[in-house]
Amino acid sequence: MHSQTSPTRDEVIARTRNWLERAVIGLNLCPFAKGVHAKGQIRYVVSPAHDDESLLDDLQRELLALCATPAEEIDTTLLIHPWALTDFADFLRFLDLVEVVLRTHRLHGVLQVASFHPDYVFADSAADDITNCTNRSPFPTLHLLREASLDRAVAAFPEASLIYERNLRTLRQLGDDGWRALGTGSPPLAKE
Repeated sequence: MHSQTSPTRDEVIARTRNWLERAVIGLNLCPFAKGVHAKGQIRYVVSPAHDDESLLDDLQRELLALCATPAEEIDTTLLIHPWALTDFADFLRFLDLVEVVLRTHRLHGVLQVASFHPDYVFADSAADDITNCTNRSPFPTLHLLREASLDRAVAAFPEASLIYERNLRTLRQLGDDGWRALGTGSPPLAKE
C-alpha cells in the first residue's frame, strides 16, 4: 500500500470519489462515468477483506446484489479492497478468479468487471509510463458494470473506439506532474 496508516471506510470512499471526480470524470477518461455519478447510481463498497477468499465472497455478493437491483437505483458498483490484493501481481492473478465467478453465476453478457489498482501496469507498458494512470486508483478496486448499460453508453457515444487512444494522449500531455497535481492519491509511477 502507499499509505502509512490504515484509512477508515469513509476515507476510502472519499478518496475513491475524489479520484473518480478529478481523474476519471475530470479528465474525461471514461465519458460514461459522469452520467451515473451525477444521478447517484454508483454504489461504493469497501471490502473489509484481507485475503482472496473473503474478497471473493464480497465480489459474489456484490455481483448478485447488482443484478437484483434496478439500474435506475444502482447502475454500477465500485468494490474497493484496500487491505486485499495490494500487490499488483496478486491482483492480476485474482482477475482469473473473477472470470470464474462470472461464469459460475452465468453472468457473462450480463455483467463485466473492470480493474483498477494503485500500481496498475499494462502488459505492453513500462512501470513508469504515465498512460498506466488510466487504470491507477487510490486503492485496489473492482468495477462491476452492467453490459446493457455499457452497450447503451457506447451506442450513444459515436466514437467509443477512440476513447483509449484519446486517453493515452491526454495522459501524455498531462505528464507525471500534472497527474500528481490532480491530488487523486493514485500514484503516477509504480513504486517498489
